[in-house]
Amino acid sequence: MDKKILVFTGISGALVVGLGAIGAHTLREQFHLGEKYLSTYETAVRYQLFHTLALFVMSIWLFQFPSRLGNIIALLFMSGIVLFSGSLYFLALRPLMGFTDDQMRGIGIITPFGGLAFILAWVLLIFYALKLKR
Repeated sequence: MDKKILVFTGISGALVVGLGAIGAHTLREQFHLGEKYLSTYETAVRYQLFHTLALFVMSIWLFQFPSRLGNIIALLFMSGIVLFSGSLYFLALRPLMGFTDDQMRGIGIITPFGGLAFILAWVLLIFYALKLKR
């Protein structure tokens, strides 16, 4: 499991750099995406970056100290990245994909589940830390 977490982390890290660059240069200048959509896109990038870094630290920790609870925390971080940031990317890019707000309304319900996964991961990290012997 530890290796899969690190692979996911690498993929997410590469994607967030690429998606951040696209957002900073292409979406505004070439596609003229509105501020509302750019703000949503930037939120997706920011949360993906922060949680990819947290996941990276967690994956290194798990190589040293394997743990079932640590794996659950990592899975929650990964789920949060996919659900929270992924749904925000879709919502932000909907004008470029030709979807209306009504057509994408169902995607918006996914975002809170990703946020909940992030929150649960951080809360479980507290319990994980409290269980440490040192």
